[in-house]
Amino acid sequence: MARLKVTQIRSEIGSKQNQRDTLRTLGLKRIRDVVVKEDRPEIRGMIHTVTHLVTVEEVE
Repeated sequence: MARLKVTQIRSEIGSKQNQRDTLRTLGLKRIRDVVVKEDRPEIRGMIHTVTHLVTVEEVE
């Protein structure tokens, strides 16, 4: 299964509470934090919620 590398590029300050919670659920705590997650619909939905705060790359 493919994997996604998610990097936080912008601060969560000033964003809505659900977006902050989504970043924490993904495992991102600060700018330039990187996590690798499986490419699943649940993860894609979380990324869609915070798409303006993160970048996503596919990795193997």
